Amino acid sequence: MDAIDTGQLLVITFVIGITAEAITAALAAGKQKMDLFGVVALAALTGLGGGTIRDMILDTYPLTWVENPIYLVIVVVAALVTVSLSFLMHYFRKVFLLADAVGLATFSVIGTQIALDLGYGFVIAAVAAVVNGVSGGVLRDLMSDRVPLVFSKELYASVAMMATAIYMGLLAVGLSENWTIVITLVATFTIRVIAMYFGLSLPVFDYRGADQPIDPRASLSYQSMRRHLRLSRRRVTFDTSRYTLLGRSHNKKGKGRKQRWALPEDATGEDPDEMPDPGDGAASPSPRS
Repeated sequence: MDAIDTGQLLVITFVIGITAEAITAALAAGKQKMDLFGVVALAALTGLGGGTIRDMILDTYPLTWVENPIYLVIVVVAALVTVSLSFLMHYFRKVFLLADAVGLATFSVIGTQIALDLGYGFVIAAVAAVVNGVSGGVLRDLMSDRVPLVFSKELYASVAMMATAIYMGLLAVGLSENWTIVITLVATFTIRVIAMYFGLSLPVFDYRGADQPIDPRASLSYQSMRRHLRLSRRRVTFDTSRYTLLGRSHNKKGKGRKQRWALPEDATGEDPDEMPDPGDGAASPSPRS
């Protein structure tokens, strides 16, 4: 396997990736009812935005699509074909997901390669892989007025970091660059497919501020807390007049049952502490008087 074979392989997988990104962007633009210019612009931003941001961060010029305008043409054609055949696109959803996984693997390898060729270490190489792999989708979702899927769905950005670790690990053990590229592509594609199939994702952080209080009934300790509060209230203010004897039933079903003491609010749902005292009500003037 010589260098030109791996170079051609990266070009083919790169074209597959940007085509899949362009198609998903065109469909997202259609959901937002954009015109043809908006569809093409969003497709180009999604398909080529990741590489553009990567080159700007690493200060590598000319940009990929500027040096090779054919990539821009491919993205535009893919977007226009999607508009023309949009009624068929839902039949190829799984194909697009697999093509997107191929694109993620390719973008991650290319980003890692460029960073390493410039003399950077693992951290910058991982950043380049993540930026190259996910920035296009992030821009697409932001332009479509929604939270980027990469921030809340299956493993995506972390897969790009894994690709960098695999790539550099294989080089460290002395494997040739050609085999390193192929193995990294296959491994990254496999990890992404497994994450999609099993729904693997990173832990989700769910924070609710004062404007969105958490319902205490949703807490696992709600029943225990309520029980301890009732016991504490009984110890502090024990009043036999507040209690009623329940369980007395004159039908046959009630026979043989044990009597139990319960608070009035168990039957009415009201708290006696918040109810007005009858004695106080007689002495206090009426609001209407």
